[in-house]
Amino acid sequence: MSKFRRFPLLLITILFLFNISMINRVTHAAPAAASIPVTFTIDTSAERTPISPYIYGTNQDLSGTERWTLRRFGGNRTTGYNWENNASNAGSDWQQSSDDFMCSSLAIPAASCGTPGAAVYAFHDKSLQMGAKSLITLQMAGYVAKDKNGTVLDTEVAPSARWIPVVFAKGSAFANPPNTTDNAVYMDEEVAALVAKYGNALAANGVMAYDLDNEPALWPSTHPRIHPAKLGAVEIVTKATALSQAVKAVDPNALIFGPVTYGFYEMMAIQDAPDWPTVKGNYAWAVDYYLAEMKKASDASGKRLLDAYDFHWYPEATGGGIRIVGNGTGSLDTQKARVQAPRTLWDSTYVETSWIAQSFPTFLPILPRVQQSINTYYPGTKIAITEYSYGGEGDISGGIAQADVLGIYSKNGVSYATFWQTESNSNYVSAGFKLYRNYDGANSTYGDTNVKANTSDVANTSVYASVSASSNAALHVIALNKSFDSPTDVTFNITSTATYTSGVSGALIRAVQLSPNSLLLQALAATSSHTAFRH
Repeated sequence: MSKFRRFPLLLITILFLFNISMINRVTHAAPAAASIPVTFTIDTSAERTPISPYIYGTNQDLSGTERWTLRRFGGNRTTGYNWENNASNAGSDWQQSSDDFMCSSLAIPAASCGTPGAAVYAFHDKSLQMGAKSLITLQMAGYVAKDKNGTVLDTEVAPSARWIPVVFAKGSAFANPPNTTDNAVYMDEEVAALVAKYGNALAANGVMAYDLDNEPALWPSTHPRIHPAKLGAVEIVTKATALSQAVKAVDPNALIFGPVTYGFYEMMAIQDAPDWPTVKGNYAWAVDYYLAEMKKASDASGKRLLDAYDFHWYPEATGGGIRIVGNGTGSLDTQKARVQAPRTLWDSTYVETSWIAQSFPTFLPILPRVQQSINTYYPGTKIAITEYSYGGEGDISGGIAQADVLGIYSKNGVSYATFWQTESNSNYVSAGFKLYRNYDGANSTYGDTNVKANTSDVANTSVYASVSASSNAALHVIALNKSFDSPTDVTFNITSTATYTSGVSGALIRAVQLSPNSLLLQALAATSSHTAFRH
């Protein structure tokens, strides 16, 4: 063990938090707040677990310098996406409009927008250019847009001339290109077209995984022209089983993610599905039911039909009466709540201010609770969080939350995660990703193996550490100061088979310019004046 005797040959990436009042106090030479003494204990031989490379994913590309590992073709638009002509429907997001949004958003020329698969191909081509894998959403609600003629009236609810039925398994030979006049859009035919173009899921260019639609319990509100009735518990399992079987028949190695819930109450009771009281039985929540039913279906099929339990997590936590997501940076209280909110993912000692914590406290923290359900009802299923945001994306509080979340994912066995941008300015979120994926502007990354890293003060700090699976020679440490009021005086206790003799530090502060190398350059000033590393 080394205690301030030798500084590690490591990347110590420190993410500091400032607020306006603190900066003003420094500017006017007001008395400095007392430092918070904290001890970080790191052991490279303990708690070694692989870090999934696919937790560094997104639904939007942000600056393009984050070096994404996973990109998701998903969201409300994909529920009504017709791969044969690239029409899609906005649902309640925009006037129930069926149009060519998919093509325009992917910069596909109008002349090519009618080409089968153009949107999904363009998306996957960009993933390949960026060195990322793709997660493609398939349609399960029952119908997709037939045309691009704008608003679908309430008199044109499916089935109508504005929609084409979705069929999971064609049951006959695939056509490539598909027959666009047969009044059906086949999901297995889309998968077959992707396999024909890029190879199967194990191929270097293949599509790795498929989402079973998007937030199905919200279909009556997000897509009332497609699926106006409340989702049923039996319905979601039946459809998931059939669609997964259709995909696996074409590409047995493709990964299937479901049920792609919007958030907690869909996980709890499928948004009060009408048949939930009938099927609930002894299940604690709908997560248990879904996993158990998918395992039964998998056993009957002789193949795994669910590879990852997929849920979305937009925290309901509030600060000063304001939810941390969907309200910009928010008040100081909101910012303080934001940097604490990631603890609800893992920390049983933390109780956030939210309706979930108040009404359903035994289901938090969420990650160990989902893992408990997996272990009981469908062992081996992975965890995927394919939409999430902690708000304040253009503020330091959002950057800290994002960096904290990625550390939590790496430490707690999350296998897949894709951020969803909720604000026009997400620069601090981008910087949070780059701490792990491009911390020096030269594509240097966090390690691939988690090692033990604990802090003596979980409220004011977070710490994560990693090494390479093959070597302890480089130790990466990401440390976050979550205090709005005080600098942090940190003692590092490091135990390792390697001898560390030098170190590099980095920081993200309010003044940082989010360009290559800026994180590292800003660090040198920030660490000397706001955090003490004794060695």
